Amino acid sequence: MKILLAEDEKELSNALVMLLSHNNYVVDAVYDGEDALSYAQEIDYDIIILDIMMPKLNGYQVLSKLREKNCKAPILMLTAKSHVDDKVTGLELGADDYLTKPFEMKELLARIKALLRRPQNFNADILEFGDMYLNRDTCQIICNNQQVVLNKKEFQTMELLILNSKQILSKDLIMDKIWGYESDAEINVVWVNISSLRKKLAKLDSKVTIASIRGLGYKIEVGCD
Repeated sequence: MKILLAEDEKELSNALVMLLSHNNYVVDAVYDGEDALSYAQEIDYDIIILDIMMPKLNGYQVLSKLREKNCKAPILMLTAKSHVDDKVTGLELGADDYLTKPFEMKELLARIKALLRRPQNFNADILEFGDMYLNRDTCQIICNNQQVVLNKKEFQTMELLILNSKQILSKDLIMDKIWGYESDAEINVVWVNISSLRKKLAKLDSKVTIASIRGLGYKIEVGCD
């Protein structure tokens, strides 16, 4: 398996090359975005690893240009610790995964193996609404450099609200879509679920709200500043 590693910190790059070579990967190491783009366009790599902060062209620019050229190789982005916006931007531009610095070497190897198992047409799936993002792959809400994980019902409810953001969704409709027609659950589980989502949005200080429309149901909205 052949890997392109684009990382401008030479000490880190050398350590990664040694690790990957020891695990039987063939590695080409470059130290700026222009070389990364040139190598990636000339050679068919099994995986491309891009640091975001590189000279000449940053990781976003390289990623965007490669996807525009229909490059199908899985791309793993290396991001600064806790920069959630970096992750979201990379995923939206077509990255397959991200890893925050500092990271454990065994985690990098695990991510690489996971990417190699994915079908080539796999893309991270993100919904955007207002100032928040819903990552369908990880069931996370991302907002203001923070993230929270949703349970299955919370995720399904949030997804339903975003996809139908121009409509008011009744309790019965949400109940049927999320719990199913034959569920034994009481209708008040809808309110409990909505209440939990509101608390998580508030925790992220998001402008997104879930409004109660008296006698009709719920609607997702973006509040005013």
